[in-house]
Amino acid sequence: MAEKEMKDNRESMLIKQEKYLESGIHIGTKMKVRDMTKFIYRTRNDGLYVLDLRKIDERIRIAGKMLARYEPEAITVVASRTYSSYAAAKFCEITGAQLMHGRFVPGRLTNVGRKDFVEPKLVFICDPKGEIQAINESGKMGITTIGLCDTDNYTSFIDWVIPCNNKGRKALALIFYLLAREFSMGKGKISSYDEFTATLEEFESSTAFDALTGVNEPETKPLEEKAKETAKVNEVLAPEAPKPEAKAEEKA
Repeated sequence: MAEKEMKDNRESMLIKQEKYLESGIHIGTKMKVRDMTKFIYRTRNDGLYVLDLRKIDERIRIAGKMLARYEPEAITVVASRTYSSYAAAKFCEITGAQLMHGRFVPGRLTNVGRKDFVEPKLVFICDPKGEIQAINESGKMGITTIGLCDTDNYTSFIDWVIPCNNKGRKALALIFYLLAREFSMGKGKISSYDEFTATLEEFESSTAFDALTGVNEPETKPLEEKAKETAKVNEVLAPEAPKPEAKAEEKA
């Protein structure tokens, strides 16, 4: 009975569980904050926190439904990192949402005197640490927010949290792929997942970002970001350290 229940749960996910695991979407950091405790499934022997796949899947599903309630032009995706920008650009290309990439300029959501002032009804946050200004301005203006949050992210002013690895290229690509598919279903653009023609690889590529921004350059990343990404990947791929065996009690 338990095996059947586990099988049903896996089959009811948005995508095969193996795809989730391959992307590393569930691998958190070695730090956690109280806000994210309820989404953590366990702690690996090497200190990395592991997020609950069921909760990740459920929250992506609901986020897709939330996004579909809004007109595309009323949605702004804030993506300050390279990999989130690539995946978000493809999402925006498919859905028609607006992309705000790179450093978030203060006042974009609050200063009506700015030429680049925007008034979205929903703001999608990719990195709460790097995009804290966008979160604060959304809170001040009463704008609904959805945020991708790792184990070390605070969630103040984020209305709907999607727990996930928000730094990995494959994880971000998978998240935006699923959101774009759910959005298309919600808007009635497709009637089944089989009709969704975009591929996961397209969300990893810079092609959509280059086309959206008019940039056509080789992929580049600041050295510091590259180092962080490499360290993250190494942590995900590293095998768990075996638990130390208890020492036998010495005889008196």
